[in-house]
Amino acid sequence: MELEGCDRNVLNDVDALRKALMTAANLAGATVLGDSFHRFSPHGISGVVVIAESHLFVHTWPEYGYAAADIFTCGTSVQPEVAAEKLVELLGAEKHTVMEIERGKAAVARKSIAENGHPIIEPTSVR
Repeated sequence: MELEGCDRNVLNDVDALRKALMTAANLAGATVLGDSFHRFSPHGISGVVVIAESHLFVHTWPEYGYAAADIFTCGTSVQPEVAAEKLVELLGAEKHTVMEIERGKAAVARKSIAENGHPIIEPTSVR
């Protein structure tokens, strides 16, 4: 998510951001396991709320009223759109963009190929 025109005070307040991500995770139906937040000097915060279904992450740039947030979930029990809507509200975003990316398709394809007896060619590292 891209969040613009946010409340600059919230973006530079670890407790407010922690509460926002925790609230978003809980309202979305996630199982919260823990969190970690770091405040940078002179401003800005990065924080993560770890959930059993993956994580919610935020990076803030209070000086620009901007935040970038990721809501990663797996399974069907969590409603990431609910978490996204709550973050927009709690960060006071005037404008936001949500991009949805489905993950894991390569893993499913690799498993299907292997189960059908086809060899899997592993990628090599470029140095």
